[in-house]
Amino acid sequence: MPRSEQMKKQILIIEDDAVLNRLIVKQLQDQGYDVTGVHTWEDADAILTSREPHLVIMDVRLPDGDSLERLPDLVKAQPVVVLTAFGSVRDAVAAMKAGAFEYLLKPASPEELSLVVERALDDAALRSDHKFCRQRLQKKEGTGSFMIGVSVPLLRVKETIGAVAPTDITVLIQGESGTGKELVARAIHDSSGHAKRNFVAVDCCTLQEKLFESELFGHEKGAFTSADKQKRGLIEGAEGGTLFLDEIGEIDPTIQSKLLRMLETGVFRRLGGTKDLQANIRVVAATNRNLEEMSKNGEFRSDLYYRLSAFVIDTPPLRDRRDDIPYLATHFIQNHNFSRRINKRISNEAIRRLTSYDWPGNVRELKNVVERAIILSRDTNSIRPEHLASGTNGNRSNVKVTVSFDHDPTLEELQAEYLRMQLGKFSGHRAKVAEVLDVSERNIYRLIRRYGLSEAS
Repeated sequence: MPRSEQMKKQILIIEDDAVLNRLIVKQLQDQGYDVTGVHTWEDADAILTSREPHLVIMDVRLPDGDSLERLPDLVKAQPVVVLTAFGSVRDAVAAMKAGAFEYLLKPASPEELSLVVERALDDAALRSDHKFCRQRLQKKEGTGSFMIGVSVPLLRVKETIGAVAPTDITVLIQGESGTGKELVARAIHDSSGHAKRNFVAVDCCTLQEKLFESELFGHEKGAFTSADKQKRGLIEGAEGGTLFLDEIGEIDPTIQSKLLRMLETGVFRRLGGTKDLQANIRVVAATNRNLEEMSKNGEFRSDLYYRLSAFVIDTPPLRDRRDDIPYLATHFIQNHNFSRRINKRISNEAIRRLTSYDWPGNVRELKNVVERAIILSRDTNSIRPEHLASGTNGNRSNVKVTVSFDHDPTLEELQAEYLRMQLGKFSGHRAKVAEVLDVSERNIYRLIRRYGLSEAS
């Protein structure tokens, strides 16, 4: 989605003095803002019905209404600066109590107006970031671990990130589960002009269609039964930053069409809403599926695929990065988040075992194996081959699976039991089970619910 470094902020001027209205509009347009001027509340309502400006500057008294009566509702959506020629202390107190950001006497000097506008927009951005971070704060485990190593495939990915990060182009990250696609997305964000704003990650696998739409786009009060108030979505939470759509291949066709519209036009609507809102974000998506093949088979919109794949990064599997395994193992030993009573190191024999294994679960599986070995090695300071998971003895081949029943099982019972075994084998990691069974992660999630299984079965 080509866009400027920072999308213009929208400002609505509600002022019945035509000359003053024109002067304010021109001044702010010259400063790079997207400004609309109206003279009455009737005209203002027509604008506010279809858009949500970033800032409203309004006169206290208009021909068709008292602006102070409208102020409490206005400030819920955006900051408001009040202008008046009356200079009444009563009006000033009422405006500030109702939530106005600032109160200016007409005629305000151009310098004063510019300063107030800049402060109001900066304050709104900071409040939005603070609110979002407080609601979505999560511990980032393993951040940056993908970038550890010296292998040629890793260096190629780093070079590619360095080239694409400064642009605003949409990026599609492809790779097997556990190869660090989200870490690549974070690296793109951290090296971009959006780094000072939010990085918002969305798991496209786990949310149902309506819930996903509400989470991504937000919803208006009354949009559905339990929508008792307006909710801003993750797109608005990522304002000025990066929206990361993980496992994009799992989203439903309805969401695909709405996501395509946002990418093409730069605008979206909340669920149940009629206002066109600006999507001032950079989009990075990831998938462990072949979206190109899915688009040819009609499983994924081809036009959306072409939008997402404007720039593609392939994350290499760990079996193609064997030179990085000793560095990654050492990193996980030094940065595990449980007991650190003993400084441990990994023996050369254990390293040889790790590098000879093909790692179908990639970096995620390596991390689990190393942390398990830390526990099994107990009070010794050396991690040896016997502390590693048995699967690392070599590649899994000629695997035999045995299930037993005290009756002739149905196909459903066989499927449920096999799924239970795989969940237990891979410690509930849906992505790995999905890879082994050659189905989508969303299908695994649905089967778990269908058969009433625990993910740690």
